[in-house]
Amino acid sequence: MPKLLSGCFTFLVVLLSVVAAGAEDYPARPVRLINASSAGGISDVFMRVIAEGFRQRTGQPMIIDNRPGGHFSIGARACAEAAPDGYTFCVLSDQALTYNKWLYKKLSYDPVKGLMPVTQLFILAQALTVSQKLGVKTLADLAKLAKAKPKTLSYSAAAVALQVFMDNFNKENGTDIVRVPFRGGGDAVSGVLSGTTPIVFLGIGNTMSYLRDGSMIGLAMDGTKRSPLFPNVPSLADIGYHGPLTRSYFALYAPAGTPKAMVTKIADEVRAIGNNPDFIARHMTQLGLEPVFSAPDDFAAFLVNDREAARRVVEAAGLTPQ
Repeated sequence: MPKLLSGCFTFLVVLLSVVAAGAEDYPARPVRLINASSAGGISDVFMRVIAEGFRQRTGQPMIIDNRPGGHFSIGARACAEAAPDGYTFCVLSDQALTYNKWLYKKLSYDPVKGLMPVTQLFILAQALTVSQKLGVKTLADLAKLAKAKPKTLSYSAAAVALQVFMDNFNKENGTDIVRVPFRGGGDAVSGVLSGTTPIVFLGIGNTMSYLRDGSMIGLAMDGTKRSPLFPNVPSLADIGYHGPLTRSYFALYAPAGTPKAMVTKIADEVRAIGNNPDFIARHMTQLGLEPVFSAPDDFAAFLVNDREAARRVVEAAGLTPQ
């Protein structure tokens, strides 16, 4: 073998050995997790539990770095701009990777090319909930009340798809329930309790205690199945809704270019923690979180379809990029 080729071959063998050794030792230092939500929110609390399980399994801490704001754009940008060395990951809502693409003319990050899918963590079960003071028990009751008291009822909705549902509800029933923006789940719940915005379509983790004590009444659940927590509340499928719908979720991503072996390793660790039946019972089911924990390739395929579904929802809502 010529000396030059021999030298190149030796270098390649050494390089591959170093990479293999690095993969075996990975993670060898703390992993940073950028969370695009505020401290104390559902995804923050959830990932801190995941982080403890990660430390126990790998011996390395997962350090939470909260970067809220900008409809999840601030955290998404920070993740996309991070070094793709396998030591930075991020947790984002579906809006950052699907809806923002259709809602904004310019984004500070590329939701398709800037981030790598790792695993879809969970789906947020959401319920159309009203104040008990309204005296309604069903959607038919709500339509009747809205007709009897025009221009007096308002609602908040946690996602564009849920806003579309309420728009369709108004059109089909000849009602004029008005949407009111809100800053967060606590703000929306306060609106219901105070009566200023007595109708809300929001994650049941925010309204669960009030649904149980009767101060709020559940009229419908998003999706095709009823929640095991509130089996008497019909799903949108139960009531025959066939409009465009996507469900809200949180997922784990990495900066584009992160070695696939490292992405797979993190995905496998998180999935092993999350798929434990005891973990699901203690940290998910009781909070209205539906476990997913998909493999990276499966999640990537899901995202392609979900982005298209988000486009249809945005079009149905009559929204144009801002």
